[in-house]
Amino acid sequence: MTQPDALHLLEVGARSHDSLSERLASLHAQVRRIVPAVDRIACALYETDGDELVTFVHSTLSAEPLRAYRFRLSDSQALSDLVARRGERVVDDIQVEFADVLADPGRSHAHTRWLVDQGYRSSYTLPLFDHERLIGMLFFDAMTPGAFSPLVCERLRPHANLVALLLSQELTTMRMLVGSIKLAQAFANLRDIETGSHLSRISSYVRLMARRLAAERGWDDEFIEHVFLFSPLHDIGKVGVADEILLKPGRLEPHEWREMTTHVAKGEQIVEEMVTTFDLEHLPGVQVLRQIVAAHHECLDGSGYPRGLKGHEVPDAARLVAVADVYDALRSERPYKPAWPVETTLAELRRLASRGRLDAGIVEALVCDVDAFEALRLRFHDPEPTAPG
Repeated sequence: MTQPDALHLLEVGARSHDSLSERLASLHAQVRRIVPAVDRIACALYETDGDELVTFVHSTLSAEPLRAYRFRLSDSQALSDLVARRGERVVDDIQVEFADVLADPGRSHAHTRWLVDQGYRSSYTLPLFDHERLIGMLFFDAMTPGAFSPLVCERLRPHANLVALLLSQELTTMRMLVGSIKLAQAFANLRDIETGSHLSRISSYVRLMARRLAAERGWDDEFIEHVFLFSPLHDIGKVGVADEILLKPGRLEPHEWREMTTHVAKGEQIVEEMVTTFDLEHLPGVQVLRQIVAAHHECLDGSGYPRGLKGHEVPDAARLVAVADVYDALRSERPYKPAWPVETTLAELRRLASRGRLDAGIVEALVCDVDAFEALRLRFHDPEPTAPG
């Protein structure tokens, strides 16, 4: 690698105020100076829960981006072997290499078919590791056959190492922030009113709705993963609300309700203290976290709190969390109410949307696929209460 190349890579890594997608696009521009045929660089995250690869960030020049796609790693023997031996794979002609698979829709992965449909002919794939832990997969794709000779791959490896470093740093920092806030929740016994199952449901609901609407709303995978990661922290401010109010089984008195609404401001304060303490202002996902904590009780008609935001003033991330939170609250049993039936819950969501309180498009994304949401609710069900003694 020449000295200017090395300096450029350091600059790419240093521009931490840019999103990871922006930094990947900058790196792609540098790669194109070395290997002009590289039309796409994409990174998929590996999720141990489910053994799945999930689209995350990409830089795509000529084709339609592949968004909101996931598949089980164990379903691909080739990629599983790649991970096991920490190797790399070059496909000189995708149409030829996978001709038999593409001819059988039952065997063909959507990713492979998408590559062919978009005109890609060759690829270079590497697993990304943080020490011994698999964190994702990196894909270089070209519109021409045979674009990735041994010499080209050798020149691309330093860029692949940089992507692994950037991804590892971002994930580690975000997880540190989430872990710190969850620790604060645990010490405050917030789990008494918000179980881990509830928080898992919220994040899963949010990601499913976001994926359904990604193309329509222009949400990229980086945004979706940030909302998934940070949505369980929406009510962190409740750690500062008195137990006699927080745990009251019946209806709150007006003065108690006013105290309950202060959890939003308290949550914002906690987030800012965490960001300052751990020097996380540079983290792109922090803005999504701020939006979720500050605006998840805002309504599109301005009737929400604490700021009475209206319409476009309510961020997308907060809109997603609001719908997920209402759905889960209605479908869950509480000391003061039974769980609402599915149909009654959906009718109420639509009623709130028709009144302009919830985002109607997000509500419909849930309603139209309610079976998937119910499956998630059963998967992350609340534990049965244990008998005293």
